[in-house]
Amino acid sequence: MEDYMDQSSGGDTDGSDSEVEEYVDESYEELKGGKHKVKLSEETFTCPYCRNKKKHDYKYKELLQHATMVGKSDSKKRNPKDKANHLALVKFLEKDLSQTSGPSEPKDEVDNLADHDGDEMFVYPWKGVVVNLPVELKDGRYVGKSGSNMRDHLTMRGFNPTRVHPLWNFRGHSGCAIVEFNKGWAGFNNAMSFEKAYEADHHGKRDWKVANDPKSDIYGWVARAEDFKGNNIIGEHLRKIGDLRTVSDIMAEEDRKANSLVSNLANVIEVKKRHLEEMESKFFETESSLSKLIAEKDLLHQSYNEEIKKIQVSAREHFQRIFNDHEKIKLQLENQKRELELRGNELEKREVVNEFERKKLSEEIEKNAVKNSLLKMASDEQRKADESVMKLAEDQKIEKEELHKKIILLEKQLDAKQAVELEIERLRGQLNVMKHMEDDDLEILKKVEDIHKNLREKEEELDDLESLNQTLVVQERKSNDELQDARKELIDGLKELSKTAHIGVKRMGELENKPFLDAMKRKYGDMDAEDRASELCSLWEEYLRDPNWHPFKVVTINGLSQGIIDENDDKLKELKRDMGEDVYKAVTTALTEINDYNPSGRYITTELWNFTEGRKASLQEGVSYLLNMWDVQKRRRIV
Repeated sequence: MEDYMDQSSGGDTDGSDSEVEEYVDESYEELKGGKHKVKLSEETFTCPYCRNKKKHDYKYKELLQHATMVGKSDSKKRNPKDKANHLALVKFLEKDLSQTSGPSEPKDEVDNLADHDGDEMFVYPWKGVVVNLPVELKDGRYVGKSGSNMRDHLTMRGFNPTRVHPLWNFRGHSGCAIVEFNKGWAGFNNAMSFEKAYEADHHGKRDWKVANDPKSDIYGWVARAEDFKGNNIIGEHLRKIGDLRTVSDIMAEEDRKANSLVSNLANVIEVKKRHLEEMESKFFETESSLSKLIAEKDLLHQSYNEEIKKIQVSAREHFQRIFNDHEKIKLQLENQKRELELRGNELEKREVVNEFERKKLSEEIEKNAVKNSLLKMASDEQRKADESVMKLAEDQKIEKEELHKKIILLEKQLDAKQAVELEIERLRGQLNVMKHMEDDDLEILKKVEDIHKNLREKEEELDDLESLNQTLVVQERKSNDELQDARKELIDGLKELSKTAHIGVKRMGELENKPFLDAMKRKYGDMDAEDRASELCSLWEEYLRDPNWHPFKVVTINGLSQGIIDENDDKLKELKRDMGEDVYKAVTTALTEINDYNPSGRYITTELWNFTEGRKASLQEGVSYLLNMWDVQKRRRIV
């Protein structure tokens, strides 16, 4: 670092400062007098001293950078005259063309380039080095703050690094880090601003190398050849992630890329131009062909119209002839009708029966008889089917009434049984009391004997009641099983009916999909609404089948405990807030049905349902609806 500072502060090796200054003044006067042309247009400029270079067009900023680097270069390849010419060009650009060159570019970047020799070696992409980072010893290893913390610190100071990479070795955090900047000239400007800021605080590379001064805080500088070639952790890392490049090389590479891009664009433009010429040729050919086709089409259209007119005239004439013939036939038919009416009246007056007409009438009567017989047979079969179904319904009704009567009788018998048991207990109590009395009391002995007799009768009556009760219970279970079997058969028969029917089969606990689809259409529009609704509906069906989710609470209504939906459940509240009232109602309805019909298994069951009134349908309602359907089908077959 010290060698670099000594070199940049020394004089030119190929000529003295006085020679350069004389050349600068002389060249500046020539430029000011208009001897050399610098400005080509409002945005493009050229270097009058570099005629043999490939690049001749510069923007103001690019030309200023070029002239500054050549003029302040310490390379031995540059003679004093060439350097003086470029320094004079810098002076001319800044003093005489800065006002007419449009909006000026940021000067910091130009100054940063001007402060360095174009042949000075930097680590590219631009890297910065920070050392003396605070570390502490924990569990035998050194630890320090993360690279993102250092990056945020440098960003706040306006250096805009892209990344800060702390360097670690076998002991832990080495106290050093590499700061990475963008590849472009904006990144170079940030890197040099970073270095100047630390130098201004006496925490640059030169200050770090002073051995006697105590080191405090962080030191930083831009990575150069010395750091890249260093035999330490910083050099090893820099050699892995970067390369040594000069600013002149980078600018020359950019010039080559720009020239290559211009050449490629010129080739593309040439190809596009040839393609455009071919397209114009094809267009003219197509236009000529299209003009011919349009002319031919017009001719065909004209001939077609003339042909259509001829056909229409011919059709009108043909229709007119048909109409005239129709009128003639109509008049003839009316005359014949009148003649037939007169003839019929005459035949009626004469009361003459024609044998042919009698035979025809007889055949029609026989046909009608056959039809009536078939209709009667179909009607009889239908009547038998109706009677069978009605009998089934009546038997079911009678069995149900008998079942109710048996239940009432069982209740009465149960009361009688309890009364008999109480009487038996009372008699036993009296008997026990009598046993403790004197044996020689004849009246008491007689009472005891009566009580024994009465007790045996009551016990026999109790046995009879128990036998009858058991028989009625078995009959009740059998009747109930028959009713349940009939209800299942009716459900299986009505499964295929639409939900728009009056009576049908409903899947209890099934989640309705339509509210989910409507909600997704309102939220996201028609795009992907069906897929989103299907995914959300499937998710909530899994929630409904989850036995661990029980969003119910028990309340007491009219002295009875009932389970109702818990509106404060987190899932239900979130669903109502996000999807709306209709989706919430569909989910709570399915939950209620599952809790009422299958709370333990939590799977879907089928039930005979009255869709009009929204309730469970009775067996009699199902049979009546089936009879009505049968009657409708019968009428359709007859018609």
